[in-house]
Amino acid sequence: MNKKMQKTYKYVKVFKNQQTLITSILILAKVPGSHVRERKLKHFLPLVFLFHVKPDCGQVFPVCQLTLVSLVSYASNNKKYFLFILGEHIDYCGYSVLPMAVEQDMLIAVEPVKTHTLQLANTNPLYPDFNTSADNIQIDKTKPLWHNYFLCGFKGIQEHFGLSNLIGMNCLVDGNIPPSSGLSSSSALVCCAGLVTLTVLGMNLSKVELAEICAKSERYIGTEGGGMDQSISFLAEEGTAKLIEFSPLRATDVKLPSGAVFVIANSCVEMNKAATSHFNIRVMECRLAAKLLAKHRSLQWDKVLRLEEVQAKLGVSLEEMLLITEDTLHPEPYSPEEVCQCLGISLQELKTQILSPNTQDVLTFKLYQRAKHVYSEAARVLQFKKICEEAPDDMVQLLGELMNQSHVSCRDMYECSCPELDQLVDICRKFGAQGSRLTGAGWGGCTVSIVLADKLPSFLANVHEAYYQKSGRSLAPEKQSLFATKPGGGALVFLEA
Repeated sequence: MNKKMQKTYKYVKVFKNQQTLITSILILAKVPGSHVRERKLKHFLPLVFLFHVKPDCGQVFPVCQLTLVSLVSYASNNKKYFLFILGEHIDYCGYSVLPMAVEQDMLIAVEPVKTHTLQLANTNPLYPDFNTSADNIQIDKTKPLWHNYFLCGFKGIQEHFGLSNLIGMNCLVDGNIPPSSGLSSSSALVCCAGLVTLTVLGMNLSKVELAEICAKSERYIGTEGGGMDQSISFLAEEGTAKLIEFSPLRATDVKLPSGAVFVIANSCVEMNKAATSHFNIRVMECRLAAKLLAKHRSLQWDKVLRLEEVQAKLGVSLEEMLLITEDTLHPEPYSPEEVCQCLGISLQELKTQILSPNTQDVLTFKLYQRAKHVYSEAARVLQFKKICEEAPDDMVQLLGELMNQSHVSCRDMYECSCPELDQLVDICRKFGAQGSRLTGAGWGGCTVSIVLADKLPSFLANVHEAYYQKSGRSLAPEKQSLFATKPGGGALVFLEA
């Protein structure tokens, strides 16, 4: 370390589990030349300095400078974002999904303060600083700004415990997944904020309880998700995917094939689900489809909210539900007036009692297509789990076929793909993926592909050339755009010694 560095970085604080902590916090500040700016760090005084010894040459680099009463890391060994392997857009319909955590992360450094003020900063200069009173949290649904996701998690914990006059916090946030990429960076921030708040307040909750609170609180921003994102955030375990079931919430290990890897590829098309109507319209279309199916089968339709409830009340299989959908719903779009006629209600009742505020002006609803996707996708999730349990010789091929079917259904029945995603899926299949599909909400974001491990180097090189180099697309750093991953762990807290 040169004399200038010695003079500037003269305080070193020792932490428990120092090597693990430093490995995790490297993402937060990295080495000199990092995107972390001095102005961001001025919020956090007095300073704490960490150092990282580069193992190949023994050279010491200053890693970061932060005020830390505690460091809360949404990760274990840098694994905290997640992807759907299978089960797209069915969690909010009540069905099981099959996600896994991936090897990218979000970190928050936090300092409790006595001012009852939340002071938020982000290492990314695109996201401006934000300050607000901890006792008066206001979340603007019309503007899905980055800090609102933090406020969702904070408010969720506050309301769960019925707290007032809360302690303030200084928080510095960092993550290394591109926003709106389909890997749930927004849900990760909600969960991270909830965990930070819980830790600073000294409260205790189970992982299941915390996941349920964060799922509920993300709806403050205006999205009507089902809880998968938050569940895998806390329930993920290294080395295994999870079958996440709801009502009650529980997770079951799903062992993935050892001879294959999953590859994430970013289409570089961004879609913030809270900033558009697509996502919430799909939620309402599924709700309306469930009510029409229930009414046709003489069930108490006004109490039904999810497609899974119809199946459960009828006591039939998913395959039978697909046949019932064929017999009951028509492929042509439904107008609000036709929905009212089918249910025997007025247009005013439809808008005020069933539709969400941001879907009350929608002119048509595709109920047949949405129900077909949900029931078929739910069946594919169970088939995927069964194949993993039985482990036949052609296991990777069979899993790939299910992923391909899923993408076709997302594209044609749920209409949540986009031309760039379709192109990227085709390229991935062309260069050796056994299966490829969009992952996340869709309308942009990422694909996930299953690739034989021995084909990985050539696959990555060919996809990079065919999609990224030839297109001239504006990319995030390559490691964030195209990478292989394996199942990682969920949320973790590091505390100062």
